[in-house]
Amino acid sequence: DQRESRGCLLPDLFPVWKDFQLHHGVSLGLWAHLKDQHGATSQRSQEADKPHRRKGEKTYSCDECGKDFTQAGSLKTHQLIHSGVKPYSCDLCGKSFTQAGHLKKHQLIHSGVKPYSCDLCGKSFTEAGHLKKHQLIHSGVKPYSCDLCGKSFTQAGHLKKHQLIHSGVKPYSCNVCGKSFTQVGHLKKHQLIHSGVKPYSCKLCGKSFTEAGGLKTHQLIHSGFKPYSCELCGKSFTRAGNLKRHQLIHSGFKPYSCELCGKSFTQAQTLRKHQLIHSGVKSYSCELCGKAFALNSDLQRHLVTHSGIKAYSCDFCGKSFSNKHYRNIHLRIHTGNDVYCCDQCGKPFTTDSQLQQHMFSHTEERPYKCDLCEKTFKAPHQLKKHQQIHTRK
Repeated sequence: DQRESRGCLLPDLFPVWKDFQLHHGVSLGLWAHLKDQHGATSQRSQEADKPHRRKGEKTYSCDECGKDFTQAGSLKTHQLIHSGVKPYSCDLCGKSFTQAGHLKKHQLIHSGVKPYSCDLCGKSFTEAGHLKKHQLIHSGVKPYSCDLCGKSFTQAGHLKKHQLIHSGVKPYSCNVCGKSFTQVGHLKKHQLIHSGVKPYSCKLCGKSFTEAGGLKTHQLIHSGFKPYSCELCGKSFTRAGNLKRHQLIHSGFKPYSCELCGKSFTQAQTLRKHQLIHSGVKSYSCELCGKAFALNSDLQRHLVTHSGIKAYSCDFCGKSFSNKHYRNIHLRIHTGNDVYCCDQCGKPFTTDSQLQQHMFSHTEERPYKCDLCEKTFKAPHQLKKHQQIHTRK
C-alpha cells in the first residue's frame, strides 16, 4: 500500500532520497512537503486513538479530596491547597494565599471599595459573585437540604460544610487548647483568641474584637435597631440567629443537661459554659482589681465597670448602664414585656430571678429546713423570710 509505505518508511528513506537529490538535482522542498504531511497524519491518528472527551466533562480528579475538574491545569492549581504552600502574602494583614489572583481579591477588602450593592438591603460587596450569593438570601429559595436534620441552604457548598457537623469529624485542632473544628477557617478564627490581638475597637464603649465582623455585629447594639421580634413575648433582637435561640426558651425544650447538678439548657454552648462553674477554674482575672472569672465574656463585662463608661441608656427615664444585660432588665420595668415564661404553667415574669423563685412552687420537695423550729420550705427565700420570725424582738 502506497500510503502505508509513505507513512511508515519515509523517515528511513531520507538518506536514499538525499543521495538521489545529489545525483539528479531534485529539490528537497518536495521531501519537506511529504514530511509535513506525514507529521499531520501521525498527529491525527494519535488524536483518534485518545478516548473521546465531551466538552465540559470533569475527567481530572484530586486524589486527596475527590474534587473533579475539566482541565489538568485547574487540578494542579487546586492541589496547592493540600500542599499547604501559600507563597502570596498580604502586606497589610499577613494573610497568605496559594494563588496571586486570590491575593488580589483579598486586597480589595483593605481598600474599602465595595462597588456591588444589594438593591433590597443596601449591603455592599467587593465582588459581583459575592453579591449574587447574598441575593439568594432574599429570594428565600433554599434548594439544598440536609437529610439528617432537614436544615436547608441556598448553596451546595454550605450544605457540605454543614454535613460535617453530623459526621463528627473535626480534623483541625488547636495547638494551644486542643479544641477541634470541622473547618480550617473556624480554627484560624479560634486561634485569634489565644493571640490576644483585638485590633477592632468600638468607639462608643471601648470593647475590642478580634474580627471586623464581630465589631460590626456589636455596633448594632448601640444603634438600637432590632428588626427581629419574638411573637410570644415581644422581645426584639439585632440578628435573626439570636431570635431563633431565644425562641427555644418558650418551647421549653432543653436537651442538654449537666451531669453534676441536673440543670438543663436549650443550647450545648450554654451547658459548656455552665460546667466551668463546677470545675472551679477561673482563668480570666482582672488586672485592675484581681477578680477572677470562669468565662472571658464575664471578664470583658466586668472591665467596663472600671472604665466608667455607661453606653447603654434607658429610652424611657434616661438611666444609663455599663452593661446591656442590666439595661435590658431595667427596660422591662417600663415595657412590661413578658420575657421569662414558666414551662409548667406559662406564667410570665419580668426577670429570670422571679421565674426561678416561681419554679419552686411546682415541686413537692421541701429541702430547706429551719434549725430553730424544724419547719421545712421549698425555696431558700421562703426559709429566709420565715427565719425573720425567730429574730424579731
